[in-house]
Amino acid sequence: MSSDHSPPPVGPITATLAAVIHQDRILLIRRANRPDAGRWAFPGGKIRAGETIMAAAHRELAEETGVKGQALQVFDALDVFDREPSTTPLAYSHFILIAVLFRWQQGEPQAGDDALDARWFSHDELDSLDVAQSFDVVRVARQALALAANQEQAGRA
Repeated sequence: MSSDHSPPPVGPITATLAAVIHQDRILLIRRANRPDAGRWAFPGGKIRAGETIMAAAHRELAEETGVKGQALQVFDALDVFDREPSTTPLAYSHFILIAVLFRWQQGEPQAGDDALDARWFSHDELDSLDVAQSFDVVRVARQALALAANQEQAGRA
C-alpha cells in the first residue's frame, strides 16, 4: 500500500497471484507486507495500468522469487480484504486477485521485492504452514496442483 496521502481508489484494486507448479510442488513466499505479513502466500501483486494479467503475473513472479515460468491459464479469482489496522486512515482494503497457473521453467526461488522467503511446498505440507488466511492459500494451492496434474495426465494421453 502506498504511504502517500492520495484518496483511495474508487473501486477494488486488481492484482495477480502466480501459482507455480514444479515436480508436484507449489511455490509460496513469506509475505513482507500487509495483509498477512509474515505468512505464506503466493507471489503476486497489483496490475499496472496498461499491463495484461499475464504480464503482471510474470513480472511479480520474477520480482518476488527470481523464478521464471510459463503462464498456462487464469483459474480463479478471489476477493481479499485488508482488515489489519492501518496508520493511514484512507488505506484501501479491497483487492481482487486473479490466480494464474504457471509451469516452472527455470530458477531457484530466492526472496526478493515484497518477500521474506520463497520455497517449494508439497500438497502434504500445506496444512502445517502458517498461511495467509485472507488469500485462501490452501484451497487455491490444492486447486492449482490438481489442475497441473490433470494437464500433465492429458498431455501423456
